[in-house]
Amino acid sequence: MTPTLKQIRHSIRAATCAPEPEVLDALLTAGTLSGARREAIRQQSIDLVERCRAKSHKAGTLDAFLHEFGLSNNEGIALMCLAEALLRVPDEETADRLIAEKIHSGDWGAHKGRSASRFVNASVWGLMLTGRVVGLDEEITGDTASWVRRLVNSLGEPVVRQAMMQAMRIMGSQYVLGRTIEEGLKNGLADNPSGTLFSLDMLGEGARTEADAGRHFDAYTAAIRTISNTENDAPVAGANGISLKLSALHPRYEFRQKRRVMAELLPRVRELALQARKAGLGFTVDAEESDRLDLSMEIFESLARDPELAGWDGLGFVLQAYLKRCHLVADWLIALARETDHSFMVRLVKGAYWDGEIKHAQQQGLADYPVFTRKCHSDVSYQVCAERLLAAQDVIYPQFATHNAYTVALVQELVSEDHAFEFQRLHGMGHLLFDEILEKSPDTTVRVYAPVGNHKDLLPYLVRRLLENGANSSFVNRFLDAEVPTGELLRDPVEEARSQPLGRHPQIPLPGELYAGETSPWPNARGIDLADPLDVANLLDTLVGAAAKPWQSAPIVGGEWLEGKQREIRNPAASDTVVGKVVEADDAAIEQALQRAT
Repeated sequence: MTPTLKQIRHSIRAATCAPEPEVLDALLTAGTLSGARREAIRQQSIDLVERCRAKSHKAGTLDAFLHEFGLSNNEGIALMCLAEALLRVPDEETADRLIAEKIHSGDWGAHKGRSASRFVNASVWGLMLTGRVVGLDEEITGDTASWVRRLVNSLGEPVVRQAMMQAMRIMGSQYVLGRTIEEGLKNGLADNPSGTLFSLDMLGEGARTEADAGRHFDAYTAAIRTISNTENDAPVAGANGISLKLSALHPRYEFRQKRRVMAELLPRVRELALQARKAGLGFTVDAEESDRLDLSMEIFESLARDPELAGWDGLGFVLQAYLKRCHLVADWLIALARETDHSFMVRLVKGAYWDGEIKHAQQQGLADYPVFTRKCHSDVSYQVCAERLLAAQDVIYPQFATHNAYTVALVQELVSEDHAFEFQRLHGMGHLLFDEILEKSPDTTVRVYAPVGNHKDLLPYLVRRLLENGANSSFVNRFLDAEVPTGELLRDPVEEARSQPLGRHPQIPLPGELYAGETSPWPNARGIDLADPLDVANLLDTLVGAAAKPWQSAPIVGGEWLEGKQREIRNPAASDTVVGKVVEADDAAIEQALQRAT
């Protein structure tokens, strides 16, 4: 029998932190690609990378920057650490000290002139020179390490700190399409091939106050109005769209505030969806942290069942393949689309919060991680989800977001002539890869995920992109590195996953075993996941059972329960509720206890 939506939701919740080997075994069994087809995909991806490397001089500025400053050298590590840490530094003195430390830790001169990109070569000195163009003599360029130290000493740390912040803004501007929607659309049309579509995202982290939420709502409203004015009655799939971050519209967007969120946030999202429908554009609920997924699904289902949104094919949802339950969420979306007579736009991504998900699970002492600990497992998950989405083309319009040549080749192998789909890439990245794809298959639809906003909202977004794409294992980081053999860069994730006997990464212990390798080992404290509906239901059942019991307390001396005058104990949060009764110890009880102890 086909499982109901309710049954699928329960399976999704139960799989939140499921054992990784079990999930992986299920995914490997679910995949339908034969070994021969997977090898064909691999050869096709190798050919694609080699064609791109032959044109590496045409690479975008950020591709070149990530190649030069990844996490494989001290300077790259210094930049990533600095960018992330500056988000959290509350005062200028600490920021000065941090920047001085990171500047001293790198051999910046080693990068001068190494890249074919003028942007990269300029940024090497730009990190030091507050953005000015300065002629440098041989004495300075020949002894970079001592010059950097003299620069900090002579200009002062505050000046250098401002230079570093400016350098981060310069890098970040390469990721942002424009400061406004109008500017973004203008830049996008000028910088991309004709026919390129855009999914516009308003920069800005989650709302911290109701005022923040109001500003973000107004920004989304203005964006929808602007985008709609640029369309010419195109079908939703052929029009520009908008990506909505739910946490930007409510300061308490979390499961433990579910009733409040559904009463306050849902009407705002619904209003924006109605505006998007009227404007004829796609409206995608963006992905966030794992512990917000259940709430996002609740809101999305409410939109799908709304009578005023019936018959509209513009609703979109983002799937993150690194989640262990991603394939089950794909099943849920397909079932929901069929039950509500919708066609959903589904953007399939690898996932952008991996580091945070790992640390959060360790901090909370969860049973396992909500994400895979090996990248190849996420790639297997992506493959299975891609197959399921393409098999449901009657109700799903799949959007494959990737900068990975193997993933591109995988999708091209899976699709047939009657499949409607699109590729998506981040603005500022993947130009070369997708230029090659369009050169060979000019009818391919490519949509650019494009953030729009001011510099003040840029740094958090920049940090996520740098950490996501600057890692040693990142395809983007090694894509144009001729020293990395294509055979090493492009492996069959299914075979790679099967070659790992443990089914998980051995250097990432389970949260409960985090301290098992210490000299004096101890188990990590087990927490209660207040974002997990099943954990919360068990907790509430326990609380209800405890509240129903008539609690009694009295002195026990010599094993005997002493009688006396009882006093009611009331719940301080609900003073009309009596929790139980207590008998206080009197002088006689205390004397009796002392005598027996003596």
